[in-house]
Amino acid sequence: MRYSPRKVVVLGAIQGNGKKFDKIRKISKMDPQELNSVLEELERDGMIEVIEKKGLFGKKIEIRSTQAGTRELEASLREAESKWGEMKLLYERKDKDGLKGFMDDNRSFLPMMMFFGVMDMMMFSMMFSMMGASMGSYVPAEDVPSGAEDAGGQDAGGQDYSDPGVDGGGFDFDMGF
Repeated sequence: MRYSPRKVVVLGAIQGNGKKFDKIRKISKMDPQELNSVLEELERDGMIEVIEKKGLFGKKIEIRSTQAGTRELEASLREAESKWGEMKLLYERKDKDGLKGFMDDNRSFLPMMMFFGVMDMMMFSMMFSMMGASMGSYVPAEDVPSGAEDAGGQDAGGQDYSDPGVDGGGFDFDMGF
């Protein structure tokens, strides 16, 4: 993989109908300056294209993935799925030290795997339990999907989801207005 997992997340956000800067920012959960920097690099490398259109209220800018961007995203997802397969194998073998080492070496991939739904969150939680670690030790709280729990019934941000009365999920509707 040529690009950092954060850049791959931006490519995924664009391919997932994030054609506008604000939508991509919301999907990727990146601050505007970091996102702008990532988009400039992706455009410079030919992974995305910026299209200016004239609209009813003035100029509109759309961001689209190129064929090269699509190939990069697909290759990165295959790599993430392969890494998840290795993690599962280490877990099934009950190789606590091997799993911990693998997760330490691939820490930057974990948020991307969560973003794209590559991993089984229940099994991921059980991995932390087996290692005696918390998800927050490996994944920043802002990268943990809403409702994702570690073995203690809390997400990486400390929100307790073990009580069925606590809402850890929800739907986000974009009406396009």
